[in-house]
Amino acid sequence: MENQIFDSPTRDNGFAGLGDYAAIGEGRSVALIAPDGSIDWWSAPNLDSTPLFDRLLDPNIGGYFQIVPNAPYRVSRQYRENSNVLETRFETDAGSVLLTESINSTLAGRLPWSELARRIEGVEGHVELIVRLRFGTAAETRSPWIAESDQGKVFHIANVLAMVRTSEDIDIDHLDDEKLTGKLRTSPGSSSLCALLISENEPLAVPELSAIDNRIDTSDIAWRDWVESLSYDGSFPQLVKRSALSLKFLWYSPTGALAAAATTSLPEGIGGEKNYDYRFAWVRDACLIIKAFVYLGALEDCKAAFSWLSKTIIRHGVRLRACYTLEGDIVPEERYPELAGYQDSLPVRVGNNARDQLQLSMYGDMLGTARLFIKAGHVLDLTTSRMLGELANCCADNWRQKDAGIWELPEKQHYTHSKMACWLALDQAVAMAESKQIEPTWVERWRRERDRISDWIETHCWSEKKQAYLFYVGCEARLDASLGLVHHYGNTVNPERMLSTYCAIRKELGKDTAMLYRYSGVEKEESTFLACSFWLAEAWAALGEIERAKETMTDILAALNQHGNVDIFNEMFDVHSNSWRGNMPQGLSHLALICAAQAITEHQKEQTQSE
Repeated sequence: MENQIFDSPTRDNGFAGLGDYAAIGEGRSVALIAPDGSIDWWSAPNLDSTPLFDRLLDPNIGGYFQIVPNAPYRVSRQYRENSNVLETRFETDAGSVLLTESINSTLAGRLPWSELARRIEGVEGHVELIVRLRFGTAAETRSPWIAESDQGKVFHIANVLAMVRTSEDIDIDHLDDEKLTGKLRTSPGSSSLCALLISENEPLAVPELSAIDNRIDTSDIAWRDWVESLSYDGSFPQLVKRSALSLKFLWYSPTGALAAAATTSLPEGIGGEKNYDYRFAWVRDACLIIKAFVYLGALEDCKAAFSWLSKTIIRHGVRLRACYTLEGDIVPEERYPELAGYQDSLPVRVGNNARDQLQLSMYGDMLGTARLFIKAGHVLDLTTSRMLGELANCCADNWRQKDAGIWELPEKQHYTHSKMACWLALDQAVAMAESKQIEPTWVERWRRERDRISDWIETHCWSEKKQAYLFYVGCEARLDASLGLVHHYGNTVNPERMLSTYCAIRKELGKDTAMLYRYSGVEKEESTFLACSFWLAEAWAALGEIERAKETMTDILAALNQHGNVDIFNEMFDVHSNSWRGNMPQGLSHLALICAAQAITEHQKEQTQSE
């Protein structure tokens, strides 16, 4: 991975660019760091906690934690190889500094507290740096205050305890209830540490500075060990590994849940209203991430995530909710804190009302993932096996309904993607029943209902005029890029029609480029959706169009490389301004790259063998 380089980074009305952030995390929380050394987002101690730092959503009252030279500077940064430990190099006329950052863990797993560590090393000359810290107030609903303890001063932010730990050479020149400022002067070979310790509703451990500093390198070893344990051996290996590391940010280790993204309310279009809270576990996203973990050979992550998802479904019932909290509870209803919003994009949201939607495609996600999970070498227990049979029955009962579709739209329709996903659900249920992996009692019913669905799709969802499957029944002029996800339907039922559909999608939703919008007409209010672009590459490969698949991947990566971020993908990419949009790190974006690379690898091998 190449360095991300900035000459004198600036902010626009207090905001850094959405593509300019790097992430650090430890399997429980994720912090986002701007090029000017400012941590602008950190929901701690958990991914879905109230953020301690939220300048990302409000530069005036939001919290942040910054370490930056007190002079004009140039900055370059990159992750350590096969690691989520971040290295940033500041260069000034007086010298250069290396800033190494990590949310620490141990070789045995995460710590029982949150430990954000920032090591500052002098490389050349003498550089003065400024340290600034201000805790967020959750839209002025909590007021930080300091108390004395035997271990030093402790910040109280509602139920959170926070302690700033610094080496003696960092001069703290101001400290009050709300903020801290300090200075540091480096010299060649110097090494300093600035760390933040966090706990919530429990006592706070205060380790020695040397232990915190050592854990930066321990965390690096743990990340590299995980990457080395992966068995992926295919196309685009470096990009796949980096996306795998990004997906690990979203794996919530206390439960095994998989968050859709680490942020809330980052706009899909600047100034628009599509600003959602993605710090929850969507059934769809979790299934697709599990699929990516299977391809990576990440056995432990795959098992933990599938088990969490199965238990959560069993707990709440087989009429699936679109999303659950990371603890497996019902997602809270949306509320709207009074924050400015990124670049004045409102509303800012906490919670997600998609929790109440009917999304029929989830049955295909879950049963398709279960089949892949089994093929990867896992064995189902009886409770999970019975749950999968119940899901298949629920799908067979309900596929005729209109739903909100994969894009969670307010208007219920007969979405083609939903119907194809229901076909997939029953097709996978039949296959698992025939191999005695789930109860075969209802297999004949599933087989007949599956065939009814494909007949219905071929009758109602195909447009002779467009020579494509439609977005939904009755919309003669609209297409949907999510059909790239259901290539198995096309490959099994009607490959010619599916190939024709993909050609139409590329032309209409990509404007003859590889970067696709989600569906017809949405380009007026949002940017291209990165996962859709990779889904098309995967679909081309699955249907045997290897050269088209490779060309699509090459075109996507060329478009993204124009911006040169640190490979932390957002949800969307604006091809007109070469800038990122939406929440980050976005699980769908990263998993879709992995799945596309895997599909190209698999079908290249098949093509070679057949020759």
